[in-house]
Amino acid sequence: MNWRLGLRLLRRSLACDSNSRGFTLRGRRQFLREVGSLTAVLAAGSDKLSAASFFGGSGVADKEPVRWPKPIGSPVLDSLHPVIEHSRDVSTDVDRIVEVARWMAYEELPMPEYALPYGIGKEDPHEAVDFIMVSDSIDTAFTDFSTHVKFQTQYAGQNWSDSDAEFACLKRAMDNKIPVLDGKFLAEISRKQLAEIFSGNIEMPMLDEKLAVLHEVGGVLVKKYDGHFHNFVSDCSPRLYDNGNGSVDRLVKEFPRFNDVSMYDGQEIKFYKLPQLGIWMLYANLHRRGWFKLDDPEKMTAFADYIVPAALRILGILKYSPALEQTINSYQMIARDSTQEIEVRAHMLYATALLREEVNKIRPADVQVIIPQIDARLWLPYHTTFWPHHLTRTIMY
Repeated sequence: MNWRLGLRLLRRSLACDSNSRGFTLRGRRQFLREVGSLTAVLAAGSDKLSAASFFGGSGVADKEPVRWPKPIGSPVLDSLHPVIEHSRDVSTDVDRIVEVARWMAYEELPMPEYALPYGIGKEDPHEAVDFIMVSDSIDTAFTDFSTHVKFQTQYAGQNWSDSDAEFACLKRAMDNKIPVLDGKFLAEISRKQLAEIFSGNIEMPMLDEKLAVLHEVGGVLVKKYDGHFHNFVSDCSPRLYDNGNGSVDRLVKEFPRFNDVSMYDGQEIKFYKLPQLGIWMLYANLHRRGWFKLDDPEKMTAFADYIVPAALRILGILKYSPALEQTINSYQMIARDSTQEIEVRAHMLYATALLREEVNKIRPADVQVIIPQIDARLWLPYHTTFWPHHLTRTIMY
């Protein structure tokens, strides 16, 4: 089985089994089987995708003129130039982006819409906003970095894992009249209380860091917004960026935990994963009911996490140096704010922006997409893959 055959199998699986609500169970199983076959090809040393073929064993990508996507008004994308132009360990294969776009453009790529789980906020927009933003503030690291065991919990007769388990734990606390959406409670919550709320198969990963985040967030909410995120959201401009008054503008300014930036060769690189994701979740959940207004969703980037870079790597879009490839494949930790971590995240944002641009070149005017639709298309199927992703201990994603 060669690379081209693997790609045809992957494309067939995605095209046949995707729909507006995600993959069917049969489709996911087929997808994972075919990704497994593709993984075997890559492990056997396909010269089309080997890191060495793009880095020549030197760890430095061959320098070519950088193609930039058209500006979308995002300070995140605008900040990436130093990384993309001077990367040591990561590169983006623009030709591969064009190839992938030729088939991805013909998929439905629906605008993601989410319903809050367990009936949360069904009749109460304030509860909906508070739940989304509180959960977003600690939506990070659900797998133990040492054992690679995922956090899971039981709720409502089902087993939940990852961020679904976080939501289940918060809802279980709400059922038990614990005021987990109230900033005053969050500002004062003890480690023991938080551990009890997040009871599951293992201790919630990074529990101490999550505790510190809740103390910080709760304190700001109490001081400025009567203890609730819905007051913060209603006080913001209905835009992501609006001369400092947009929702993302203010999240990163007023809540240090949301100020997701790194320094690369002395220059600030903006990622804003969780602030963008929180506002996107508000929009995706609530805008059709008239409970949330966002005038500039087209300025959203992808959400720079662990999974989408792995998806782009499997598709042959992201290329890693042999050293970084070995680090990721052997599950070694990559330090937060290291050049390798910054480059993985920056190239993921850059590549998804270019992929969106190439997809829109093919699609009719009435079905153009924005970058979060590309992000969802990659995250939904690939978060179940066993393909290794980079590991960084951080509260930012």
